[in-house]
Amino acid sequence: MSDILFVIAYHLLHYRQRVTRMNLAKAYPQLDDSRRRQIEVAYYHHICDLLVEGVYNLYASPQSIMKRYRFVNREVVNRYYERGQSVVLMSAHYNNWEYMITSLGYQVMHHGVGVGKPLQDKALANFITRRRGRYGTEIVDQHTVRQTMEFYQQHRVPVAYMMLSDQSPNDVHKSYWTLFMNQETPFIYGAEYFARKYNMPVLYYEVTKVRRGRYEVRFTPLCENPAEVPQYTITSRYISMLADTINRQPEYWLWSHRRWKRIRPHDMPLMPPAHPSATPGTNHDSLRQHDTPMTS
Repeated sequence: MSDILFVIAYHLLHYRQRVTRMNLAKAYPQLDDSRRRQIEVAYYHHICDLLVEGVYNLYASPQSIMKRYRFVNREVVNRYYERGQSVVLMSAHYNNWEYMITSLGYQVMHHGVGVGKPLQDKALANFITRRRGRYGTEIVDQHTVRQTMEFYQQHRVPVAYMMLSDQSPNDVHKSYWTLFMNQETPFIYGAEYFARKYNMPVLYYEVTKVRRGRYEVRFTPLCENPAEVPQYTITSRYISMLADTINRQPEYWLWSHRRWKRIRPHDMPLMPPAHPSATPGTNHDSLRQHDTPMTS
């Protein structure tokens, strides 16, 4: 099914190819056209995989999801539960994130909460929310997350808050601007704000596509005591780790979205990249061939 969708989306509809090519050219100007085209084709195969997996995820059993989406070192998260601490799990729209939302509530010991932007279509939003939360993960949006955190803090419930922080901010003045993938980029910093407010440890998790339909999730502590570090330290570290993740296997990030549509206001400072390791680059040996049948 995924391969059929690829033919339709890429060869017939040319779905967002102009945006994708523009983003890749800006992010990787040092690459020649053939190398960028290799990433592009692999990317379209991947998003077609995601579409099939997204539908499958709406009805899959916990056992089926865990078979396809394996937490390699869940003990890194669970140790905070044993201490009675809530945590913030930061990541991005990289590889499969829907499996993470649906399975968070039973893959770790914490109560799982997924935080995101609400869909405009209310009927669709209600359906998706019910399906995502059918195994215990609580779904909240950016407008209600503050009340949710206050409630669980007051009742001393250890919670794992999943936050995908690579979305384009609505307000360019309430953003952290820095160089990311060769572009001036605004980042939302809500994850850092709440982590510092409640002094919740922050972990970065990276999703690796082992093969089609199979993923592994690895957690890395990003900040143990957010209340003790300077402002934007957590956001800066997150951006650096995300850049490294994307550069290793760029075909698994959402290149067809207009991520760089915002223009930095003159009164907003541009912060330097966190570490030299975040300099854009790619490991082309990591590009995978899409000749393995879809297993889900």
